[in-house]
Amino acid sequence: MALRKPGEQRIAPAIAAQAVQWLVELQGGTPSRQRQDAWQRWRAADPEHERAWQRIESVNQGLRGLNTPSALAALDAPSSRSRRDALKLLTLLVIAGGGALAMRDSEPLLALRADQSTAVGERRNLTLADGSTLSLNTDSALDIRFDARQRLLHLRQGEMLVEAVDEARPLRVETPQGLILLHGGRLAVRLQERRSQVSLFTGDAQVFSHGQRLALQPGQRLNLDARGSGAAQVADENSVAWINGMLVASAMRLGDFLAELGRYRHGRIGCDPAIADLRLSGTYPLDHTDSILAMLPRTLPVEVRSVTRYWISVHPRAAS
Repeated sequence: MALRKPGEQRIAPAIAAQAVQWLVELQGGTPSRQRQDAWQRWRAADPEHERAWQRIESVNQGLRGLNTPSALAALDAPSSRSRRDALKLLTLLVIAGGGALAMRDSEPLLALRADQSTAVGERRNLTLADGSTLSLNTDSALDIRFDARQRLLHLRQGEMLVEAVDEARPLRVETPQGLILLHGGRLAVRLQERRSQVSLFTGDAQVFSHGQRLALQPGQRLNLDARGSGAAQVADENSVAWINGMLVASAMRLGDFLAELGRYRHGRIGCDPAIADLRLSGTYPLDHTDSILAMLPRTLPVEVRSVTRYWISVHPRAAS
């Protein structure tokens, strides 16, 4: 199934997610004339939108040709883990084209088969076999390997917070950039664009990255990348407020705030560079991202524009 021509660029993930949501909406019943018009406006708004739509139509036809009724039927389920996985797979196929079907060992598709994963906007709490507690943030995936030889968590994507019981054997946390040995305590790890952010709040930990071995003290944070580790910084407790369903901002740049908020909803939130450096503070409920966006013009000189729920942009407020 050749869905992407050689040399053709991949579809941006945010646009691919929008195309998938439109497909699900349009195939889920008889859409109103207003929704059909909104879909056509979305396609016409940007050449990349139209390219994504053509791609998803090819993906949809290709999947039907491969006789995968279980995956397609999962899209009709109102709320299920299988539906979330099917949406993720469709999005990946739109991004990568038909070549994604051959990427069975690539990181994104492995994440679909991870021991634990969360959808966009979902958070999950787990109790591990040894009594340690684990929380997964939005759009995350990891494997769990507990046996007689080791206690291992392999974070494939997203973000986790673990509170490990103090045992003789350390809890091992692996990321693409390194290995953390946690001897009891509270540790957060977040994967960001080929970088691992490691924050230790309590306990004792050692970090191994590209030949470096570093002792991480409580209250410290390290960033791991292809070159190893940078200098230790202060760990921010507010960075894990997501475990309580909150986003805490303290004089945060608006551009950074919108990027963070965008992790918890499908689609794209764009920010005009002219207002990206505006600052805001407060505590915001992650389960109500629409309300947070609607609130912004009441606290900052901005306006929020939406083509659809999946295409939001924030601009300077027009002069009255």
